[in-house]
Amino acid sequence: MPGQPEVSPLLQALIDKGIFDRLPVSFSTFFFEQVKEWELLFPAEKNYFERLFGLIDRSDPKAVQELFAPLRGVERKMGVNEKVWPKRQFTLDQVDFLNRSAHYPEWRNVIANIFSQIDPLLDAETAKAGHSRLVIIVSPAELPVGPDRMWTRLKDKGKMVSLDLAEGDDVRDYLPQLLTGGRRNDGSKTLVELYAESKAKSLYDTWLIEANDALSTLVRRSSGLVQLSYDNLEVYRTRLMAEVRKILETEDVRGPRQLGAKLKQLRMVSKDIGSDPLLAEFVRSVLLSGNGTLLINNTFVEWATVQAVRRARPSLAVIHFGIRNKIKPFSSLLIYTDQKSSNPIPDQMDSLGSYVDLEVFNYYLWQEFEKHAEYRLNTVYLFVGVGMDEILVIGPPDHSLAASGGRIKLTEIYDQTKKWMNLV
Repeated sequence: MPGQPEVSPLLQALIDKGIFDRLPVSFSTFFFEQVKEWELLFPAEKNYFERLFGLIDRSDPKAVQELFAPLRGVERKMGVNEKVWPKRQFTLDQVDFLNRSAHYPEWRNVIANIFSQIDPLLDAETAKAGHSRLVIIVSPAELPVGPDRMWTRLKDKGKMVSLDLAEGDDVRDYLPQLLTGGRRNDGSKTLVELYAESKAKSLYDTWLIEANDALSTLVRRSSGLVQLSYDNLEVYRTRLMAEVRKILETEDVRGPRQLGAKLKQLRMVSKDIGSDPLLAEFVRSVLLSGNGTLLINNTFVEWATVQAVRRARPSLAVIHFGIRNKIKPFSSLLIYTDQKSSNPIPDQMDSLGSYVDLEVFNYYLWQEFEKHAEYRLNTVYLFVGVGMDEILVIGPPDHSLAASGGRIKLTEIYDQTKKWMNLV
């Protein structure tokens, strides 16, 4: 069939059986559009589509008909037909059609109701295949507060654990002790390297996302793990901003949706993001779809993490925020402009503003992880402030840190997280 995507044999078999043609067109075409670029989907996304349509296919036909009957009714009210909505097509024309319809709110509610019935079934499947997961979210040493003022929105979710820090310890060894069990000069492998080498479910199961290079400098071998650094992407970000400004200045862009479509066609190859086309597209999308991700390091870290969770479902993720610069005044167009070269105001680090941001970002990230069945009840979260003598631990009650009493060394936390991830 013309325009048919190359997908997995399992999904192809469902397509051949006519699974998409049996469903309301506003539902089926959206997902058909999603799988068109199968090679640019993460394994977790591919698995979701296979399970979603596999569930629909094997369910009782009468139950499926009843589930989608309200959507068919709304489509009739909206005037959905072959002319305005061809099969296997979900473009800006269809988006505009939905948005202009007086029945759009009803359509959204019906779609939400469909997934309120489907998602619990898919989540139950996911829970059966659950395994230990670890998320470490690091705040920088330069924040102007102590642990008593950190993670205030999250403290009732977990337990503050006191650290046994040796007097005179070099703060530069804080993260190495937590992530390698030794000091920086020891050159030991990090948790992420050990997991990527022996336990990772795919090449996209282990992630490092950071504002600077504090994590990257600890990693000896990057094979099998995803590393994203805002600072290390500076050349790529500058080129990307230049390309976007060129589009805005030379082409007729009518509005945000049209700009979004243009940006989706923007493909740039760069050694800064490696040769993996999936990760290259992921980075491009994060930088262009997030509000401020091109300009603000911590906004990039937060949005990249959210997208990694939604799309890749990593089993082990280490996220490191930094100190952002004070925000300079800019117009909507200048959001695609390098602020260093376009604004005469010198850069100034904003430690207080960063603290305020991170109080929100830390909470948002925990919420995002917990939205997904993969992370509920089997994930240990460590909220860490570099140099601080307390960390916040959120996790299942059977995790050893949840029951720890007294002070504990960073190297002991390393040992316990290593055990939690079955690396011993």
